Amino acid sequence: MVGRIPVMDVSPVVDLGRQSAKATVGEPLPVRASVFREGHDQLAAEVVATDPRGRTRDPLRMRPDGEAPNRYVAHVTPDVEGEWTFEIHSWSDPVATWEHDAGIKVPAGVDVELMFTEARLLLERVAAGTGKEALDKPSAAVVSGAIAAATDTERPVGARLAALQDPELEAVLLAHPLRELLTVTGPFRFRADRTRALFGSWYEFFPRSEGATRDEKTGTITSGTFRTATKRLDRVAEMGFDVLYLPPIHPIGEVNRKGPNNTLTPGPDDTGSPWAIGSKDGGHDAIHPELGTFEDFDAFVARARELDIEVALDLALQAAPDHPWVTTHPQFFTTRADGTIAYAENPPKKYQDIYPMNFDNDPAGICREVLRVVKLWMSHGVRIFRVDNPHTKPLAFWEWLLAEVRRTDPDVLFLSEAFTRPAMMHGLGAVGYHQSYTYFTWRTGKREIEEYLLEVSSESDHLMRPNFFVNTPDILHAYLQYGGPAAFKVRAALAATGSPSWGVYAGYELFEHVAVKPGSEEYLDSEKFQIRIRDWEKRDAEGTTLAPYLTRLNEIRRHHPALQLLRNVTIHSSDDDHVLVFSKRHGDDVVISVINLDPHGTRETMIHLEMPALGLEWHDSFVAHDEITGEDWSWTAHNYVRLDPGYEPAHVIVVRRTR
Repeated sequence: MVGRIPVMDVSPVVDLGRQSAKATVGEPLPVRASVFREGHDQLAAEVVATDPRGRTRDPLRMRPDGEAPNRYVAHVTPDVEGEWTFEIHSWSDPVATWEHDAGIKVPAGVDVELMFTEARLLLERVAAGTGKEALDKPSAAVVSGAIAAATDTERPVGARLAALQDPELEAVLLAHPLRELLTVTGPFRFRADRTRALFGSWYEFFPRSEGATRDEKTGTITSGTFRTATKRLDRVAEMGFDVLYLPPIHPIGEVNRKGPNNTLTPGPDDTGSPWAIGSKDGGHDAIHPELGTFEDFDAFVARARELDIEVALDLALQAAPDHPWVTTHPQFFTTRADGTIAYAENPPKKYQDIYPMNFDNDPAGICREVLRVVKLWMSHGVRIFRVDNPHTKPLAFWEWLLAEVRRTDPDVLFLSEAFTRPAMMHGLGAVGYHQSYTYFTWRTGKREIEEYLLEVSSESDHLMRPNFFVNTPDILHAYLQYGGPAAFKVRAALAATGSPSWGVYAGYELFEHVAVKPGSEEYLDSEKFQIRIRDWEKRDAEGTTLAPYLTRLNEIRRHHPALQLLRNVTIHSSDDDHVLVFSKRHGDDVVISVINLDPHGTRETMIHLEMPALGLEWHDSFVAHDEITGEDWSWTAHNYVRLDPGYEPAHVIVVRRTR
């Protein structure tokens, strides 16, 4: 039933409370609700959180949430991982009601002594400890002094009222409220995950390409291995990336193997797609023989850990036609009317080298096998899984799998590669996925970027955490194909400052931008189907690499807590439709991103800052320090900027307050 002091429209609440809202250790979680009552008496509300150990934490007073009437907010910051709950306590606030009425009546000479009598009675209740918390001696002294003022008829009325409006007394009354008609709403659930669930810089590479060699005489390519790929880890760490994502490392099917550029005519030496998993050499629980052994993989993971890099492994629940499952568990797949097993299709695309799994025939068997595979890789040091196409599998399966893993290993994280409809993306987040790929790659215009930043930071944040990948082996957006080096800087700056988690796929720093054909987002000579040999050292020596820029962005992210959070984005305005301005703030740490989205032209414009969102007054000035160039300017609410994509297309500004 509705409480005596109604609380409605509570957030965050996921799936009517059946699932837990997203939270992260150290990240403020906004709790909002509509709180109201009949008549004119004042009310108050607070959030009371209970941690995973069952300890009730100190209440947090809710404050008006912007200009919306009857809407209140408080921020809960969990400090331990696990399942939390929160309640909202609402009550009639007789002290606030008196303060409101007295502030009107006493100056007007209406019911003056009656108002002071009522003040005395309320303060005596506070002094007697009839509120929730007993007063300490200093607080009791403050209240005693206020009672004396209220009852001292020798004092001028104005002085008596001023004593009852003293900030010190206000603080005591705020800390020791009189709660009448107390209403408790909840509990509601939220789960606090470890920091990596929210904040991280991801780098993707194919181990078979790292350290691969080509025989100049024969043209024969020798695959890289985990041993050669290990040598690349130091450079990944130097660039400041803390998660290394590996595409599938399992044996690759030989039946219907794809050739270069997704052709159906592979040669005898063609490697095939790592996502066509399984052959005579094993399936999801095996390593491709050319990459090495489990011992080699363990050494790779150990070296990454020494460099403070977590290894994320691809989990692709599909099989090549010669995967062992096709023989041992044929019920895992769909048999067509002609007796053949259905391969994967996404018309007009066809994936003849992949059999998708059918979760209707033997769901219990699939659950057991997938959990076995996941736990095998967990035992080899993998604590993050990037899941391929999770939207093609039932939500109920993911809810079960992620809960099973979380039950024994709550630190293991799952990233959803779900470029699909919003309902499914949000649903995957709701049932337990920690992060999700997003539509960021296709948001290139100012207005749509602004809208998307607000969407992921304040509309869907309770359901899913975004990961802004600037490119993937599947996605080479036209913006990068035709924008030149400046486009690569723009997208990196936008992703690195716009989202606490972002990522790049190897080759981005070399400005790889050629598509297989006009209108396609597929790379020419895609690494999905062949080994790609890159001369990293040569490009570093030539200075024709974006690696220093990516390194600087990751340094900035690590230095500024504001960039490590999701729910703190403010959009500011500019007079140019190609100049995007947004800020992120955490306490005194404030970072403003000013980005020229036009990679071909210099833009000069005025930008307009919402100063209160920066923790400043409208009339304040401050030193704007550009973390990219090291330059300083004196800024106010309105500032001129000039962004030349040939020099630097983006400012990453740190607010330094002037005294």
